[in-house]
Amino acid sequence: MLQESNPQRILLVTGLLGAGKTTALRTLEDMGWEAIDNFPIRLLDRLLETEHGSARVESGAPMAIGFDTRTRGFDPARTIEMVKKLSQRRDLQVTTLFLDCAGTELERRYNETRRRHPMSEDKPAATGISAERELLEPLRRWADVVIATTAFTSNDLQQAIRAQFGAETPAPTTLTISSFGFSRGTPPLADLVFDMRFLANPHWVDGLRPQTGRDAPVGEFIRQDPAFSEAFERIRDLLLLLLPRYQEQGKAYVHVAFGCTGGRHRSVFMAEQIASALRDAAFSPTLLHRNLSSRGADMLEGGQTSGAKG
Repeated sequence: MLQESNPQRILLVTGLLGAGKTTALRTLEDMGWEAIDNFPIRLLDRLLETEHGSARVESGAPMAIGFDTRTRGFDPARTIEMVKKLSQRRDLQVTTLFLDCAGTELERRYNETRRRHPMSEDKPAATGISAERELLEPLRRWADVVIATTAFTSNDLQQAIRAQFGAETPAPTTLTISSFGFSRGTPPLADLVFDMRFLANPHWVDGLRPQTGRDAPVGEFIRQDPAFSEAFERIRDLLLLLLPRYQEQGKAYVHVAFGCTGGRHRSVFMAEQIASALRDAAFSPTLLHRNLSSRGADMLEGGQTSGAKG
């Protein structure tokens, strides 16, 4: 068993159908919780006492358990009594989260999804919502945390869950910096794309054409473009502004892509420089060059007119 100073966190997630239980559980799962949805809550004490349950408890990972009025034998009064008993255990820290929502908004959500409320039978959704609210009222009054999602978007609810149940420090965002050639298509999953074709093109310099943006002569050539320094500084500063905000929003992955015509010179150099600047700012980007070894890039670049920049 866990030491008394480090009790196992158990979060019971319930509320009105359509108020956001699934979103809440998925968010908790992304935060490292073990999430179980549609669990027969009457069996909770057995789950925590069985060998399988004990193994989960001793693992130390917090556990989120979702249930609602669709659960067979659902009884709010009995659930409250069970939670009271579990709360007396020194090895457990049991919290109940209730997700509430105004009836008019729930009606709108049911109309939008074209789903029938389980308690409405052949009557309007409002009838089922009203009956469910009455049934759940004792549990709502008992809950430790009540979150009203009436005016929430899905992202708003995710933020509320992270703020209430997350660690003090958000999980780090996985950051990817990449280069690519527009002639071979834009990366489909890039969050931010910067077009480097406004910079002077090393392809038109015979001695630089066979080299890449990783080679010092190519880098020096690009640096000499009057637009490079200001563009680099502005892009760097923009990323230093945005990346912490993405992390606060719980965005797990951010992909920043730099493109030029063939994906071998300008985009490669800028991606390398930005990745270095972000490392200096304590980020840990993964650097990828999609078209660096593409021999066909020379042919594609060659299709440009001699005065072209891209």
